[in-house]
Amino acid sequence: MPTILILFGLKFRIYVRDHEPVHIHVVGNDGEAKFRIGDEVSLMSNRGLKPKDLHLAQSIIEENRELIVSEWIKIHGK
Repeated sequence: MPTILILFGLKFRIYVRDHEPVHIHVVGNDGEAKFRIGDEVSLMSNRGLKPKDLHLAQSIIEENRELIVSEWIKIHGK
């Protein structure tokens, strides 16, 4: 599983054997969340990340959307 970014203790990962829609997994000390990346970034699931970490993760994903989508395409194709 490639880790795309590590910021503020959060790891942003794309799993190789994953599925659409385009999304990213965010792993922190307290758990893991999954965010969909479409016209907007939206939370798909959360298993334990605190609200402040969810907010931070969403902001980071929005700021790095192009990088994340580019990496998704490299791994999964269009």
